[in-house]
Amino acid sequence: MMYVIAGFAIWALGWLLNVYLANGKSSDHWAMNIGIPLIFGLTILLVWECFVIGFEVNPVFLPRPSDIIVRMANEVPRLWADFFQTIIKGALTGYIIGGLAAFAIAVLADRSEFLTRGVLPVGSFMAALPIVGIAPIFVKWFGSDWESKAAVVAVMVFFPILVNAVAGLRDTTSMQRDLMHTYGAGYWPTLFKLRIPAALPFIFNGLKIATTLALIGAIVAEFFGSPTVGMGFRISTSFGQLALDMVWAEIVIAAIAGSAFYGIVTLIEKGVTFWHPSQR
Repeated sequence: MMYVIAGFAIWALGWLLNVYLANGKSSDHWAMNIGIPLIFGLTILLVWECFVIGFEVNPVFLPRPSDIIVRMANEVPRLWADFFQTIIKGALTGYIIGGLAAFAIAVLADRSEFLTRGVLPVGSFMAALPIVGIAPIFVKWFGSDWESKAAVVAVMVFFPILVNAVAGLRDTTSMQRDLMHTYGAGYWPTLFKLRIPAALPFIFNGLKIATTLALIGAIVAEFFGSPTVGMGFRISTSFGQLALDMVWAEIVIAAIAGSAFYGIVTLIEKGVTFWHPSQR
């Protein structure tokens, strides 16, 4: 019971501290953007720890955060191997392939109304394909290693990037295109100097959406066949062994990797599209 009371006390303290910081000076960048999220996250972890101990929750159902941290510290080589197999080889490779393919098809579709009307419905059809359906097929086609996971990811990220790229390439006004034509610029100079820069906010929007899809696709695809390494493989086998602390360790790594992936794309977007009103 003491741990339960301590959990409520920690929550109240964290809430009061965050209210104090939120009502402070708006110019305090650290307090608003770093301090508040950090305190909130630590509060959640401490309350979780206290409640699991206080209510005597079985570790099979919900392990303590301290157990998860200890497992992560003891399994660094294995977690790194799983991360490299799933995130670097599977998710990142598929993300790059799917993104490049989507952009190439978008440029081709932009030159032909026929292709635009044909590609977008096919792309929406591909986006509607269930991952639990295509993952086993790709495992049969490309084998159980990371190549099949990269193929699944490429299919999953293709449509959101394609739709945003096509919309972005059409975002320029007729006056802007006429001005380029007046300067004697052909299709390709207009594409690289006007239309692609104008489309970058749309393209990055698709890239940011695809970051989460890439990680989900790579992890879920490993449930349908993989070598004895990978985050999806580890989650599946650890759950069967009732090693829930290892399952949560993989989940934490995936969440951190996904947040970092999204943040990197966002930082690149800010550096490349600094001129856009959304970045001001």
